Amino acid sequence: MTVKEFDPVAHGQAMRAGGWWLDRTIDDCLCEAIRRAPTKDALVGWRADRADPVRISYQALGDKVALAAGALRDLGVGHGDIVAVQVPNWWEFVVVSLACGRIGAVVNPLMPIFRERELEFMLGFAEAKVFVVPAMFRGFDHAAMAQELKKKLPKLQQVIVVDGDGPNAFDRLLLQGKHRIEAAVTPAGSALVAEELAVMMFTSGTTGSPKGVMHSCNTLLACNKALSGRFGLTADDVLLACSPLGHMTGYAAVMVLGVFLGSTVVLQDIWEARRGVTIMAAEGVTYTAASSPFLSDICNAVAEGAPRPTALRSFLCGGAPIPPVLIERAARELDLKVCSLWGMTESLSSTLTEPARAADKSSKTDGRPLDGVEIRIVDFDGKPLSLGQTGRLLVRGAQMSLGYYKRPDIPTYDAEGWFDTGDLAYMDAEGYIRINGRTKDVLIRGGENVPVVEIEALLYKHPAVALAAIVGYPDARLGERACAFVELRPGATLDLAAVQAYMAECKVAKQYWPERVEIIEGVPRTPSGKIQKFILKERAKAFGTEMQAPGA
Repeated sequence: MTVKEFDPVAHGQAMRAGGWWLDRTIDDCLCEAIRRAPTKDALVGWRADRADPVRISYQALGDKVALAAGALRDLGVGHGDIVAVQVPNWWEFVVVSLACGRIGAVVNPLMPIFRERELEFMLGFAEAKVFVVPAMFRGFDHAAMAQELKKKLPKLQQVIVVDGDGPNAFDRLLLQGKHRIEAAVTPAGSALVAEELAVMMFTSGTTGSPKGVMHSCNTLLACNKALSGRFGLTADDVLLACSPLGHMTGYAAVMVLGVFLGSTVVLQDIWEARRGVTIMAAEGVTYTAASSPFLSDICNAVAEGAPRPTALRSFLCGGAPIPPVLIERAARELDLKVCSLWGMTESLSSTLTEPARAADKSSKTDGRPLDGVEIRIVDFDGKPLSLGQTGRLLVRGAQMSLGYYKRPDIPTYDAEGWFDTGDLAYMDAEGYIRINGRTKDVLIRGGENVPVVEIEALLYKHPAVALAAIVGYPDARLGERACAFVELRPGATLDLAAVQAYMAECKVAKQYWPERVEIIEGVPRTPSGKIQKFILKERAKAFGTEMQAPGA
């Protein structure tokens, strides 16, 4: 008997028929914004190392994109080639991303926290042709790291350095050429088709090596259409990108959303709460998207005397459950509606609490499906469950990814287009869901997934370690921190300082390091030998209580 498979063509037809797929590119949105308001601020770039921002109008942004697109083409970047960008929230990130879209190249945003270990795999797997980095960021020499990586990666032809002063400097290579590529007059003449691969973003590799999630302009703009509709956002809004553009929150839910709307996007490269709040107040920011630690910081900064951002009315908050007291505080002290969200790289922003229900729903649920998105809760045999019953969370719809880059072997969707998220959830009578467990081994620190399996694998290689298991423990600001439970080899010793020094030696991003180490004689196991992480998680809860105690 032939097994029915997912039909992407039929899926696309259904998304168009429903009005979810617009068959427009991000470049189309940029051109429309330039036509409507050429002198309007498109980007306002605030950097921690500079007193004043850079302001770029839509007309000026279009000019830079045309130059960068021509320069990338002259460097040999063609349709479908990967351009990796590890730039912080600077205007140069936006220019490269938009230039890639204009010539049909694929942008691969990368978090600035990544180091050699993560990047060698990601750049190599993607066969990136160009790698764009800052010269220095937060005291780290990205340019030197990139040049060393280039020696190991034969497909990597060009490193481009923002703030560089050599022949590979960003301004010199991308903005001083004479070859411009203007936008196509008609969609038929565009280098990129709306349903083609436009951006590839790696997941954090919680179940092994990171996977490259593929999205098109159709999936990204379907998300933007749904988000802007539920929030009531227009071209008059001012959006703050304080979450990294190398993460889907900053990339899709702020940067691309701003271009889609033709609004102003304010960029902050390093989150410092008092300065962030001051920027919000000065620029009239009306909307931002980030994890709950950012929200807590904003409330604290205002309470300590920072100017109140009076225009800020909507805060999209995802990555982890939002403490009810924080939602109440934001409403009371800032008159701010905090809207809970659930999403993932594969499905973008999938469920969201609308502002009108934020007060009563954001602390209890993770929202209801956005327009163009469907949710289903099923048992482990795939049978739908009743309201209130916890089961596997499935999602399908207009925002779903195109699959995993160079991994057609990974089954992504069933025949009906459902994607198994790996999360456990239940649904209430109004269609709002609540995530209350994970079938995948995930630890979320400050809205960022920690690749638990990879970090455990590294610990196993340490000469003192016989067995290691990492679980999260509660933290008031970050949601979770990582605790490593370790069995030692006979006669060995190990402490937190030694583990963190080892992580540094392995060139692991600091945000992934364990922040507590517990030496135990025996890790709890099932009779078959499987580690019982739920027991370790119960033990670890006490560490969170210790951290939050007065005077701790």
